[in-house]
Amino acid sequence: MTATSELVSRCFSCGREGAFDPRDTTCAACGGNQEILHDLPALRRILTREALARRGERSMWRYEELVPLAEGAARPGLIAGWTPLIPAPRLGEACGHRTLLLKDEGRNPSGSLKDRASAAALLGARAAGSPGIIGASTGNAGSSMACLAAEAGVGCSILVPADAPAAKIAQLLAFGARVIPVRGSYDQAFDLCLELSGRLGLYNRSTGVNPLTREGKKTCAFEICEQLDFVSPDWVFVSVGDGNIISGLHKGFTELLALGLIEKTPRLGAVQSSRSNAVAAAVARAGAAPGSPPSIEIEPVHASTRADSISVDLPRDGLAAARAVLESGGCAIEVDDEEILAHIPLVARTSGVFGEPAAVASVAGFAAAVERGLVRPAERAVCVITGNGLKDVASVTKVTGEPRRVPADPAVLEEIYGGG
Repeated sequence: MTATSELVSRCFSCGREGAFDPRDTTCAACGGNQEILHDLPALRRILTREALARRGERSMWRYEELVPLAEGAARPGLIAGWTPLIPAPRLGEACGHRTLLLKDEGRNPSGSLKDRASAAALLGARAAGSPGIIGASTGNAGSSMACLAAEAGVGCSILVPADAPAAKIAQLLAFGARVIPVRGSYDQAFDLCLELSGRLGLYNRSTGVNPLTREGKKTCAFEICEQLDFVSPDWVFVSVGDGNIISGLHKGFTELLALGLIEKTPRLGAVQSSRSNAVAAAVARAGAAPGSPPSIEIEPVHASTRADSISVDLPRDGLAAARAVLESGGCAIEVDDEEILAHIPLVARTSGVFGEPAAVASVAGFAAAVERGLVRPAERAVCVITGNGLKDVASVTKVTGEPRRVPADPAVLEEIYGGG
């Protein structure tokens, strides 16, 4: 097991490097977000294609050497990761494209990609000797942490906006978390969580400020490439709120490249609602400004999107997210809420994958990128479906409508089916 004292972190804001301490997740110099650095030259001798092929593990722990604190640690009993990569030719055709695949993260224990982050954070909480875990969430990160903490017997408190989808709050309550609905935005809940974690001595799992969340999420990138026999896709599209998933994917792909497991990294498509577009706006400003590397400034917006999982005023991992787009040569796409909601039934009816609004936003953005000529017809693309559609049934029925209720009368059924 890699000792905690051997882990090195680097600040995204000021560049400071130092020993990583799971008890102090943000930069000691400026309070910025950190990333954890691995000894990739040493791991290159261990993590080969042949070595991975011999491993029977089918979860995120397949790559334990690249997940901090994982080697030799007591892992969560619930299995996160190794979700299917599904060919979606009919959906691709509907989007005007030939080769589209979906990474269905709704198959994880709590129904979202966030389980990868929560599993890594649980290791951090144990290493920090914390009496419990606290986090701010629009719903998915919280229900994920509550799920894994419940199995592990660890106390968990989650702050959510009071208007979070009922299904997500129900998950939190079912898993036994202390749920604190905040009359305000996710950003206000986030700031309150920062203060409470310090006062109560609880481990802060919140996205962005905890670098272990990025370490867990990057395993999705590892799987995508291994499931494609280490031939990297040309594009990967994913919805962006706080920016932690896309920054994690970028970290995962660049680590695979450094390990010699892939020959190139994919371009990344960051998809945001036009009603919550802070990262997309930052990428646009950086792309228009002279200079190399470009200057990136994340400015807050007033988020009001129906895709609650990506409704964020100030993305807490926005700097890393914007860098991921620019460094990968990708794009940032804004789509209307109406386009996002319309893609829920489209994705479900052409691929059999049921995604919540934020999850199918990746496909809406992909379709827009194809229409604009950013993605060529022969390029292989992956859309990450970050969460299951059962997370927000109200949004689904908004576009599908309710079925007609009928009496138990065969004549009515004959009318419906055109018989008689």
